[in-house]
Amino acid sequence: MLQNKANPTINKSTGLPRKRFYRARAHSNPLSDSHFPVPLSPSHVDYSLHYPQLFPSSDRSDGSKKIEFADIGCGFGGLLISLSTLFPETLMIGMELRDKVTEYVKERILGLRVANPGQYQNVSVVRTNSMKYIPNYFEKWQLSKMFFLFPDPHFKEKNHRRRVISPHLLDEYAYVLKVGGIIYTITDVEELGEWMKSCLQNHLMFEPLSETELDADPVVKLLSTATEEGQKVARNGGQTFQAVYRRIKPASQENS
Repeated sequence: MLQNKANPTINKSTGLPRKRFYRARAHSNPLSDSHFPVPLSPSHVDYSLHYPQLFPSSDRSDGSKKIEFADIGCGFGGLLISLSTLFPETLMIGMELRDKVTEYVKERILGLRVANPGQYQNVSVVRTNSMKYIPNYFEKWQLSKMFFLFPDPHFKEKNHRRRVISPHLLDEYAYVLKVGGIIYTITDVEELGEWMKSCLQNHLMFEPLSETELDADPVVKLLSTATEEGQKVARNGGQTFQAVYRRIKPASQENS
């Protein structure tokens, strides 16, 4: 508590970071060159830095479990925090390009771990550019869920190449998603919602979940409620547009 009193960025009563000290621009340019460490390959990801209680050593030669959920552009971490308790046995990570926002999520997770012993040990965050470095973090068929919540719409047509859902990026996501894995997307921009849905619908390795499956999936309910962006849309009475698709094996590969 003495440390918290001396640190104005930490709330003294909760031990959690104060968001106002970590504000940043709503989005960053994913095509710009940022300077941060990037693992050479998935085998170089040091799990002991992200999940120290579960991996006291950086040596993972025992074939222990791997990250299964990735929240791309995780923002202030609302979805990750909700997922952490909903899936306590699953390792998950948020990938965020903005340095201040990444630092906030780190402090938030650390504060929650201290306040709730034994909980939130399965969640972490990393500052990186997921449009460039997904293959550096995840092996083929490693992930079971990927999340793209309220991404930058990049309204101008010349900037559509910056969108985090695109035909060529879906090739990468299909590589790291296991068959049966799910991509969750949501936005409050109708045109972007149609774009993401169209990209997924036209990709050979994805199919939409049925209405019955969507209703039964507890994660779907979090898409519009767990994040700061979703809560803001709800307060303003806005609409959201979801596209939730399953990774499949194309018919042409069924016998391969």
